[in-house]
Amino acid sequence: MIRALLIRLSSSALVFGLIAIGLFLLVRLAPGDPVDMMIPPDAGGADRETFIAAARDRLGLDKPLPVQFALWFGGLLRGDLGYSYANGQPVGQLLFDRLGPTLLLTGTALVIGLVIAVPIGIWAAVRRDSAVDYGITGASVLAIAIPSFFLAMLAIYIFALRLRMLPSSGMHASGRADLPDLLLHMVLPVGLLSLAVAAPFIRYVRSGMLEELGKDYVRTVMAKGARPSRTVLHAFRNSLISLVTVLALYIPVFLAGAVVLEQVFSWPGMGQLAVTALTTRDYPVVIGFGLYVAVLVLVCNLIADLLYSVVDPRVRSSR
Repeated sequence: MIRALLIRLSSSALVFGLIAIGLFLLVRLAPGDPVDMMIPPDAGGADRETFIAAARDRLGLDKPLPVQFALWFGGLLRGDLGYSYANGQPVGQLLFDRLGPTLLLTGTALVIGLVIAVPIGIWAAVRRDSAVDYGITGASVLAIAIPSFFLAMLAIYIFALRLRMLPSSGMHASGRADLPDLLLHMVLPVGLLSLAVAAPFIRYVRSGMLEELGKDYVRTVMAKGARPSRTVLHAFRNSLISLVTVLALYIPVFLAGAVVLEQVFSWPGMGQLAVTALTTRDYPVVIGFGLYVAVLVLVCNLIADLLYSVVDPRVRSSR
């Protein structure tokens, strides 16, 4: 077990290094120059050229690309993600300040989405080919098909503008920082993000349960007179290994949805910071956010690999 964990950690470190190199090259080779976003509107002629030269020298953009990469990667190995071109603040601090709101939004939505998806998916599998199954499947497909930003705009129009029941943006109202106000601001973004999680996972849970319920051991258990609830619980446990795999692979898709909703609801998280950095060509922040996503995906896959031995004893015995 320890040897397998060390091998997995080593491979994750190698993958992270390759992702870091790829991110740096993709961002730096993209069209556009961040200095163009910094030029004062009234600068022209010689003043403009002087400003551009000074800015490129200050940011290190006048150096050859291999030198820029060597300096950046050396800082990365020391835990230094560089400084934002927009405000000069450390990228690590900027991301850390936005980490709390993002984890609050995505963590809450992920838990609620799974709490909704698991029992409904099991119910649909148990009632296979019934009106309940068709209704649940159709509703989940419809929720997957509708873009999250469209649902967000529709929810804002209905609940914030027409009914005036819920706030449309931010984490707090002006002058307030209490828990009830925070919970009120979380309703729309968390609700929509939970729906984005629950819709596909209802189908994953249903599919996994149908596969297990059709196996010989389930028929044997039922023939021996086991209670239906116990049979369903046993089948669900055996389907967990595929569900854990899908959950680990779904993290990047989930984060993409979170970025969109953070922007629509002006939620002060990492996604909103990344979108702003993209529009201003703030390279260090964009790369830092990409590395955060890479680390999260690698960690989730590592946790999923470890959970295999928990949900399936056969995996534990083979290691």
